[in-house]
Amino acid sequence: MEVYRELAALREALGAARGDGREVALVPTMGALHAGHIALVEAARRPGACVVASIFVNPKQFGANEDLSRYPRKEMGDITMLTDAGCDILWLPPVEAMYPEGFATNISVAGVSEGLDGAARPGHFDGVATVVAKLFNQVRPARAYFGEKDFQQLAVIRRMVADLDFDIDITGVPTQREDDGLALSSRNVYLLPEERQKAVALPRALGVAARAILGGGEAAKALADATAALTAAGFAVDYVSLVDAETLAPEPAPGRRRQLLAAARIGHTRLIDNLSVDPLS
Repeated sequence: MEVYRELAALREALGAARGDGREVALVPTMGALHAGHIALVEAARRPGACVVASIFVNPKQFGANEDLSRYPRKEMGDITMLTDAGCDILWLPPVEAMYPEGFATNISVAGVSEGLDGAARPGHFDGVATVVAKLFNQVRPARAYFGEKDFQQLAVIRRMVADLDFDIDITGVPTQREDDGLALSSRNVYLLPEERQKAVALPRALGVAARAILGGGEAAKALADATAALTAAGFAVDYVSLVDAETLAPEPAPGRRRQLLAAARIGHTRLIDNLSVDPLS
């Protein structure tokens, strides 16, 4: 695997790959990689693909009271994991390559970014959209891969790609989970042992709510029961919501695909998760 920290060198390598007839696929990450990220790399490894992973801990998507300074950074371990997974190129831009002096542009995606995590973390999705647009222009991939665990982020990126005419196929990769159901996340390393045992209440509460709704139960009661279960397990709940799977609008219309989304904090760690509630299944 080749590692680049300068944009001119990256573009030269990608130009050579395209000249050889290879299609560029991008897997954007913030590092501290786990099996969920590796699943993205594996999904991107089609015949003839040049798989590019990026690692950049983006300061613009962290709020004033969030965990930028303590976000896990494991560069050498990440390089080993990506090499073993068959990644071709790693793009490791420094902050000044992403946000040079005088940088003044912000991308804001209305609608899908405004509720849920957008309400709980003001400005977060502006930072996501801006950095992803930068990465798209730097790498110019034909395809890009994102995890469905960050369901609202995926919706924001898809909306931005459609609105700004990026000629990029966006692929969502299913959430990867521990054996007990907890969604893999770089932030799971923050959990104390007791908190890790309690954290499984999040996917379990969503599963119970999804089954209740699919069984014809009242959605409002299922959401309230999930919130109560999480509170009883020691979580401080930001939201448990049922939304339209495409627009993220609350109270999906009949026949529309639905998604359960939740965010809750246990100790100092904020976890998110989601499950499909498909009316056609």
